[in-house]
Amino acid sequence: MPAAGSEAEEGGGEGAGPGAGSVGEQPGPCSPKLCGYLQKLSGKGPLRGFRSRWFVFDPRRCYLYYFKGPQEALPLGHLDIASACFSYHQPEAGAAAGDEGAAFEVHSPGGAVAVLKAATRQDMTYWLQELQQKRWEYCNNLDAAKRDSRTSPTPSDFSKGLVAKDNPDLSILSQNASAERARTILAVETSPTELVGEQAASQPAPVQPSAINFSLKQWSTEIKNSMSSLRKGNNENRKSIFYTSEEWELLDPTPKDLEDSMALEEKRKNFAEGSKGLTGSAFPFDFGRIPQKPRRPLKDMIGSSKNRNSSDSSPTEWCSGNGNKLVSELQLKYQSQQEELEKLKKDLLSQKELVRLLQQTVRSSQYDKYFASRLCEGVPKDKLELLHQKDDQILGLNNQLEKLNLEKDSLQQEVKNLKCKVGELNERLGMLMETIQAKDEVIMKLSHQLSECEDNTSSQSGAVNSPTATCINKELQELDRLKDNLQGYKTQNKFLNKEILELSALRRNAEVREREWQAKYTSLEAKLCQIESKYLILLQEMKTPVCSEEQSPAREVIAQLLEDALKAETSEQPEQAFFKPYPVSEYDIYGFQTVPEDDEEEKLVAKSRALDLRSLSLSENREISTGVKWENYLASTMNREMMRCVELKNLIRSGIPHEHRSKIWKWCVNLHVKKFKDSTVPGYFQTLLQNALEKQNPASKQIELDLLRTLPNNKHYSSPTSEGIQKLRNVLLAFSWRNPDIGYCQGLNRLVAIALLYLEQEDAFWCLVTIVEVFMPRDYYTKTLLGSQVDQRVFKDLMSEKLPRLHAHFEQYKVDYTLITFNWFLVVFVDSVVSDILFKIWDSFLYEGPKVIFRFALALFKYKEEEILKLQDSMSIFKYLRYFTRTILDARKLTGIAFGDLNPFPLRQIRNRRTYHLEKVRLELTELEAIREDFLRERETCVEKRDLISDDEEDS
Repeated sequence: MPAAGSEAEEGGGEGAGPGAGSVGEQPGPCSPKLCGYLQKLSGKGPLRGFRSRWFVFDPRRCYLYYFKGPQEALPLGHLDIASACFSYHQPEAGAAAGDEGAAFEVHSPGGAVAVLKAATRQDMTYWLQELQQKRWEYCNNLDAAKRDSRTSPTPSDFSKGLVAKDNPDLSILSQNASAERARTILAVETSPTELVGEQAASQPAPVQPSAINFSLKQWSTEIKNSMSSLRKGNNENRKSIFYTSEEWELLDPTPKDLEDSMALEEKRKNFAEGSKGLTGSAFPFDFGRIPQKPRRPLKDMIGSSKNRNSSDSSPTEWCSGNGNKLVSELQLKYQSQQEELEKLKKDLLSQKELVRLLQQTVRSSQYDKYFASRLCEGVPKDKLELLHQKDDQILGLNNQLEKLNLEKDSLQQEVKNLKCKVGELNERLGMLMETIQAKDEVIMKLSHQLSECEDNTSSQSGAVNSPTATCINKELQELDRLKDNLQGYKTQNKFLNKEILELSALRRNAEVREREWQAKYTSLEAKLCQIESKYLILLQEMKTPVCSEEQSPAREVIAQLLEDALKAETSEQPEQAFFKPYPVSEYDIYGFQTVPEDDEEEKLVAKSRALDLRSLSLSENREISTGVKWENYLASTMNREMMRCVELKNLIRSGIPHEHRSKIWKWCVNLHVKKFKDSTVPGYFQTLLQNALEKQNPASKQIELDLLRTLPNNKHYSSPTSEGIQKLRNVLLAFSWRNPDIGYCQGLNRLVAIALLYLEQEDAFWCLVTIVEVFMPRDYYTKTLLGSQVDQRVFKDLMSEKLPRLHAHFEQYKVDYTLITFNWFLVVFVDSVVSDILFKIWDSFLYEGPKVIFRFALALFKYKEEEILKLQDSMSIFKYLRYFTRTILDARKLTGIAFGDLNPFPLRQIRNRRTYHLEKVRLELTELEAIREDFLRERETCVEKRDLISDDEEDS
């Protein structure tokens, strides 16, 4: 395995890559990428030692790739973090003096161990914490994801197009609450140095003191260095810079302790945040970080005070205990008085509210009495009604005014309370800072006294007591070393406890998953036995049929099998749906309808086709997955932009994975229209769309008519309220304004509809520009369809050359197959092949251009060549040609024919034949135009033909 192999073995790793690029972005844009320099132990024998490597974590597969440097495209190997565990050893006394780094181990399945070393213990702790977190997230997502063969257990990283809206968010299983709390408490707070993160790519690789130098003169020295790299850190370089603010002794804390610790941590964080925002403090440093400051050993403080002036006065006794007790009593009294004041204020507000309600009641009763008396006096009713309305308005305004006054009073009270709290916090902060200053002064005075006493003792005892002083110094040094060891072991204890906790939780999840798969397997096996039994009965009945008017058992079996096959998915029986082998959904991943609603026979055929596609996809997964190759290639583009190359072309020909298609399509489109986009101003698409919407557009009427006829079998375009309809309208209107020579042609709507499934509006607009203005010849989509007619003649020539038997067969029965293939070329096979094959054709088409259409058109005929040759009349041939492309399901076989069996396929040949046929078609069109003009001239001169009007003239 590459994790534990030598450097020579590492060089044969898979093709993945390190850094960040326009296409190789990480799935989580909000989380920083985990990458940086580490030293890896590799080599054999005397050459074994640590070598600096650039490491990059890939969250899509939970792999940690390593490279020679940040700019390398191919990795030396990878470590599987999802199934790994981590450990490190606390360095002991006697380690090599040059070993300043911190080594840790990654244990992989099979016993392989990779030894990695960070530049500092801070970096080591950061790497371990992050790798633990990545493993935890990946494995939990793996347990919770509702997967099929097309999706990855990690969240999909595409974010464009209509298909992206259908990507279901992965539901994370609710984890054990106590385990989550324990993981939070056991985490060690740390931050990376400049050798971790994307900014580390610009830093030079760290110097390796123990790296092997291949000089023969220093062979023995190099062996010693290589062996010393395996030793642990020495006494003078063993200080751990990670300190915890509480004592950690329990290996298995109780839930109550965990809750108390969490509450304490929250209080500290809140207080730290509050103290950072205070402006009344006179201290410039951040008080919230004081508890996290590393403690200085006592030896350092004593040593630093030896050079100070020894004439300071002795410290006075500082009565901090009584002062603290008095302050706490005063604070308790103040808080109790504040609570009583708040209660009194609440009572006062309630009494005011009661008085206000009584006043309103009195007013309303007075008004009613007044109006009743006026009514008796004979006042007109309309005036009384008007007075009632005015009085109601007055009452409402008074009520509103009173409410606003109350709100104003409450807000003013809140402001006062906040000001009081701010003042209290400022006073508290000042008191704390004064306390700290006083304690620092006391410590410094005591240090001065201690140093004076040591100086006096040493001067009096002289050389007689020198062994005693040396002994004291040694004891102090040993005390510091033991304190440092204790802190390091506490940190290691916390890390190992967290590692054990996570591995236990992951193991339980794996056991649950195994039990579920076992239950599913048992259910599927039982169902398979039932189906086999029914089919055996059916075969026996078919072998010896019984012809009678009564319903035979075979009919019942067939009816039952058909009913089971066409039964729709329901949520009423979730346990049966869970154990169902492969429920065919109503729509595929692209939004196309898989099973028609009306025709039951067509419904059965469609479901059979969907199951065949599923079977093909499962058989393909047995070989090396195309998705793995794509993951490796995209990882290699993290530190560089994608470029055209043979490797990328072969990958695209094999098909772009569903989750990466959006990014690759966008890159292909930008590759072809870069010169157009560079010459436009920012907001070009929005400007075109705005002009098309505001000004009169002759193409808008036809566009509106064709919107719902574009892809009625796709849910994104099935109704006027579908999201895709508005986007489709915008792109077509903008293009009609950009290219008025074409405006709009039937067929453009389908091209845009397919592009919008994976691209946003503006990218789909440039995709249409790529197809119409870059790929296709001029006049391909104009009113005469000149370019389309030329391509059909070129295709006939290629048919006679590549498939001569089939071409002769069509000629023999006078079948004009261009009536079928014309639409293939115009809309690039949309609605002509199954969706999986369609998008694989589009993958290659957007990268290589229009030559792909000729390749796949010939491949479709070659795929079914033998079946077509068996047909012996023109009607059956033409009928077969209308639907045969929908029966082709094996995309891998079709791709192999298109890009393998039909070679060589030079583009220059297609261009030459296009030029040749273009002249011929233009000459024919010119002759037709001349005949038309002669006819019109003759009609004008001949009285008998004046009444003849063509359809075009009648429409105009």
